[in-house]
Amino acid sequence: MKALLPTLLATALATAVPGLASASTQHASAAATAAATATTATTPAAATVPVKVAATRNALRDLWIGHVFWVRNVVVARYDDNSAAARAAEAQVVANAKAIAGAIEPFYGKAASDKLFGLLAGHWGAISDHIDATKKGSKAGQDAATAKLLANANEIADFLAGANPNWPVGTLRGLLSAHGAHHIQQDQQLHDGQYDAEARNWAAMSAHMYVIADALADGLAAQFPDKFR
Repeated sequence: MKALLPTLLATALATAVPGLASASTQHASAAATAAATATTATTPAAATVPVKVAATRNALRDLWIGHVFWVRNVVVARYDDNSAAARAAEAQVVANAKAIAGAIEPFYGKAASDKLFGLLAGHWGAISDHIDATKKGSKAGQDAATAKLLANANEIADFLAGANPNWPVGTLRGLLSAHGAHHIQQDQQLHDGQYDAEARNWAAMSAHMYVIADALADGLAAQFPDKFR
């Protein structure tokens, strides 16, 4: 499966809604390179990965998978007009964002963690807007949410790259733009009842979360080697 990650990423970019796809492809090569590099996590060479690095990868994978899991729950609940389920899932999306932001606090401090949480809140806000616009059938609303999502992806990438030289801004922009494309595809597929297509998108989306998590963990290990010995 991991050997297919670069292909899955390229497919996500190519089949995303036109506005996001066209902007994301500026960084697609860098993102695909990061995906190819991350596949080493599952090769025999992975036995040489320090225990603390592997543990950090796994912890971040869990957090990022939690993000897409709870967002998907929100999509389904809103489309079903199940307000109680939507509220519960939305609370988990926010709690998960706090946990992701909190993961960088031991390395960069509380101010950086708070900044990242604010950026992740913007990510969720754009996704939320897109869910609602898709439900209403508002193309203008979808386009506005897509632009907001892409701009926020760049802001998150710029912030992280500024904190760690091992997180190249072009690579991060590509990875986060592709992640946004997965969300947008999922919204439309679930709305249109394209469940087989959404299942394939979910597989690619989940695999992509591993790519992002591993890239972040490996960047931390490179910048703070003493913490990972």
